[in-house]
Amino acid sequence: MKLKKNIPLIDQHDRLGFWGGKFGGSFIPETLKKPVEDLTNKFQKLRNNKNFIKKRDFYFKNYIGSPTSFIKLENLTNHLGGAQIWAKVVSEANGGAHKIYNATVHALICKAMGKKYIVGDTGAGYAGKMLSMAAKKFGLKCKIFMGAKDIKRQKPNCDAMKKNGAEIVPVYSGSQTLVDAVSECMRYWVSNCDNTHMCVGSTVGPNIFVKICGWSTAQISRELKTQLKKEFKTIPKKVKLINCVGGGSSAYGFWSEFIDYNKKQIELIGVEAGGPQKSKLHAAPLSRGAKLGILHGAAAYCCQDNEGQIKETESISAGLDYPSVSPIHCFLKDTKRARYTFATDEAALNAYKIVTKFEKLNPSLEPSHAFAEAIRIAPKLSKNTILIINSCGDARKDKDIIKERLGKY
Repeated sequence: MKLKKNIPLIDQHDRLGFWGGKFGGSFIPETLKKPVEDLTNKFQKLRNNKNFIKKRDFYFKNYIGSPTSFIKLENLTNHLGGAQIWAKVVSEANGGAHKIYNATVHALICKAMGKKYIVGDTGAGYAGKMLSMAAKKFGLKCKIFMGAKDIKRQKPNCDAMKKNGAEIVPVYSGSQTLVDAVSECMRYWVSNCDNTHMCVGSTVGPNIFVKICGWSTAQISRELKTQLKKEFKTIPKKVKLINCVGGGSSAYGFWSEFIDYNKKQIELIGVEAGGPQKSKLHAAPLSRGAKLGILHGAAAYCCQDNEGQIKETESISAGLDYPSVSPIHCFLKDTKRARYTFATDEAALNAYKIVTKFEKLNPSLEPSHAFAEAIRIAPKLSKNTILIINSCGDARKDKDIIKERLGKY
């Protein structure tokens, strides 16, 4: 398996939708083949349509608030020593997270297809919150599927969804988390695809949803590339781009423009959810030896038991609490273009404490996993090494969890 130069990674799949011949595809029921084909054809036309691109860029700038800031974390750098630590503060985007890019593009596609209803899944609540915002903005009726466990632990985002007029459908099956919400959302779309558009909240699912999400979040790396050149006059010689990885949408968006670079110049580091230290459960299929499986319409590495059944996961971070991952990240792992590791719940909480102590940042528990890896490796690296963390969400949604685990911190 090889990466191709000068071709977006979202397009480096074969005619059956597989990256590297084995990751991705579209494992869907017969009833969804036509809706998926229609969406695939429509998206291919829209992404090459100048008016659609112009509309997308208008809303990215005037609704989402692009570009988001690129800042040096001077205090954290001085505290740790070693590498320079920078952050791309994507949490500045309207709504507080990167999910708004994907939600906005899906709402525009829904309108272009002449549909009035849009449905989506959510774990941390950000994908749901952003979809409810975009639906309200573009006059669409919205339904969000969310695990009952996540509804309890992500109340602030649920309140926001309801305020935006979305209906939240609680999912009580299985682990009552993101994996079950995605399943229920897909079942609903099977029965209502004639008048309803489905937004998958990350770079997971059948091939076309991976592509739409990746195309949307790539805005993050386009901005970063421009900002790096402005700050350093060129792309520095030693850069490490560190991103949390659950489904993988923010990581792909953060890395997209840099995948063609030599990994000695720009290293891509993905940080999964290692779960509690004392638990055998986790949400780290890439870094903890998971096997290839099929989940939600795509082939990817999945957390499985000895019989090949999808295992339950555990993480303090609802947004990373997913037993599989994007087929694109599986491809990046197998081609060795990206390195994947994990951070435990405790490491993520400790990273949150350190970052908020030294900087005016309030990263959610998802990017706190990425900060944990940065804090671990920074002191070992030279001062001319640039670590950039995608602070892709703010912690307002996690305030109850943080209060429970860290007190009044």
